[in-house]
Amino acid sequence: MSLVSSAICYVAFLLLLFILYRLLHSVNEIAAKLIIILAVVSVPISRLNLQNKYAVLTIINGTNYLKNLDASQIQSQTMLLLENYDNGILILHIFWRLWLFPFGFLVYKSGFLPKVLGILLILGCCGYLVNFVGNTMFENFSRSLISNIASKPAALDEIGACFWLLIRGINEKALAVGIAEKGD
Repeated sequence: MSLVSSAICYVAFLLLLFILYRLLHSVNEIAAKLIIILAVVSVPISRLNLQNKYAVLTIINGTNYLKNLDASQIQSQTMLLLENYDNGILILHIFWRLWLFPFGFLVYKSGFLPKVLGILLILGCCGYLVNFVGNTMFENFSRSLISNIASKPAALDEIGACFWLLIRGINEKALAVGIAEKGD
């Protein structure tokens, strides 16, 4: 189920990007394209990283050529693959999160979405990058106060943007004015 839901999530993510592009390209075409480029790069890397989970299934299912391994060797191989998956996720944070900076910029500049949401998206991007560098360079960084502080805007930004768009939507008058000014 995890593998199937991940594959569905990546497809949904691509669809989200094109919806956001359509919504925000009138604010700044270059920044809207940058969202697409930075986020789309993450999808094939994410799919490739899933190979680690598929390999865990191969080990757990007890394929014939693994029969001569003892339980501790199988457990070690499984843990190695799961740690490789986690490391892949850490690397993916760069691409998964860099797109939040131009997204935050566009939200801030849009006039039809709240500026505070744009600020949170930009801070979230920075927080994710701090955590990436910290987790890469320092053991147990994720338990530190810096990591905890850096994670706060990251926890609010994407969820806040989703809830805002789902519940409140956009300011259609401001969107119409922005589109008319751009000539779209």
